[in-house]
Amino acid sequence: MDNITLRITGMTCEHCARTIENVLSDLPGIVSASVSYNDGLASVAAQSQIKTDILVGAVKASGYTAEVMGSDDAMAGKAAEAKLHIAVIGSGGAAMACALQAVERGARVTLIERGTIGGTCVNIGCVPSKIMIRAAHIAHLRTSSPFDGGISASMPVIDRLALLAQQQGRVDELRHAKYEGILERTPDIKLMRGEARFLNGHTLIVRLNDDSHKVSFRKVSFDRCLVATGAIAALPQLPGLGDTPYWTSSEALLTPTIPPRLAVIGSSVVALELAQAFARLGSKVTILARHTLLFREDPAIGAAITTAFRAENITVLNDTQASEVRYANGEFVLITNQDEVRADRLLVATGRTPNTHSLCLDSIGVTLGSQGNIVIDDQMRTSVPNIFAAGDCTGQPQFVYVAAAAGTRAAINMTGGEATLDLTAMPTVVFTDPQVATVGLSEAEAHEKGIETVSRTLSLDNVPRALANFDTRGFIKIVAEAGSMRLLGVQAVTPEAGEIIQTAAIAIRARMTVHDLADQLFPYLTMVEGLKLCAQTFTKDVKHLSCCAG
Repeated sequence: MDNITLRITGMTCEHCARTIENVLSDLPGIVSASVSYNDGLASVAAQSQIKTDILVGAVKASGYTAEVMGSDDAMAGKAAEAKLHIAVIGSGGAAMACALQAVERGARVTLIERGTIGGTCVNIGCVPSKIMIRAAHIAHLRTSSPFDGGISASMPVIDRLALLAQQQGRVDELRHAKYEGILERTPDIKLMRGEARFLNGHTLIVRLNDDSHKVSFRKVSFDRCLVATGAIAALPQLPGLGDTPYWTSSEALLTPTIPPRLAVIGSSVVALELAQAFARLGSKVTILARHTLLFREDPAIGAAITTAFRAENITVLNDTQASEVRYANGEFVLITNQDEVRADRLLVATGRTPNTHSLCLDSIGVTLGSQGNIVIDDQMRTSVPNIFAAGDCTGQPQFVYVAAAAGTRAAINMTGGEATLDLTAMPTVVFTDPQVATVGLSEAEAHEKGIETVSRTLSLDNVPRALANFDTRGFIKIVAEAGSMRLLGVQAVTPEAGEIIQTAAIAIRARMTVHDLADQLFPYLTMVEGLKLCAQTFTKDVKHLSCCAG
């Protein structure tokens, strides 16, 4: 019996592999034939010697091409070379998720990173910011809490350098554990350090990072490519700004000192999280909001956070826009449509913009949106069939868990599968205190879609856990479809709202009604019980219920 291995090109999915497999199996004298789409190989067993040009011709007649590689011994030596090759540009959440999933599905991956391994989240985003926010929360509790009458408060001494060392130590630890270490242990992922741009639809040019400072380039050919280059801080067109030592979030998170006065331009997630953290660590903070805080959310959310911030002596200037920035003698002066704002440091946190400008995407026909974002379909495909994109460089919501989910699904689709990303029940969290958490539709969003709604808002003085904590700031709001009473959305402003919102997300995903939610068992004296209580308000007055009324 002869064993012959063919290298197959032209396959685009598992169906192609099965088609070739059937064609080869039907040839006279063939005992068995198996085709691997991921490896690009066909293994054929024949009863007696068969002319290989018959095999090659049969594959060609099916619309593909074949090359004889020889016996099973040859197959082992060339299998790795024949694997589907995926190039991944970036090394953050989307990139790593894609690379690992692709390897699991039999591909080999070249991962290209021009900077620090791990992308935004672990290095300059989620991880360091949440460490700083937590440290600031502890400082705040030592200064002021609802129990000061029985537990004496004291002003803590802030050693910013010690906090920074602790923060960066954990960042380094997580980067190695979740990124660098995994790459070292995964031989089918080859790491290339350098900056990539497209030469054509199947080739990248990589400007290699070289310690000798010599400029060198390398071509990387690929079968599929994922662009996962993330986003960078967006800066407003503000006269004078470029001549000042302003901060973006990256500089703010790494500052060795806490400024006496901090001005913040921005009113969304990053601006508010860092503004409160700096205020709690000792800065006098002024926020300049073009509209109101978190103005894209339900108006009650911004109002609640504004009240909480002002209670901590954070100055919130709504409907305020800077027209010019000056810097002299270590002081920033912001000219606004209200009054001048003076500060020792200026944080600009007005959003992030896709990091796509250096990739030469337009030269190969990849469609970009008005903000430079890569336009993709629900399977993460770009306008060029073999090029995919995921994460913050696209128009997807800029959350690392969305990026990772998109990267995984892109890898599935690159290797013959079909996977989509459903964001209808995507939870979000703003790590202020109280936290802001949302999922699904707000009332305004539902009305834009032509959905008639009913809603209820529960103040936290109706939640036993909040009463026990002596902290009733905020609310929980449920939006339901009129008639069916199906859950559409939940908005929460509460301490630890992020720990509540996933329950709401699961309920929405399960298409539960408010009555279904109200009928669930929730543990007593937890904040998440507020969801049940809010659901009960659709049919009864919870003020007239006993503590654990079911």
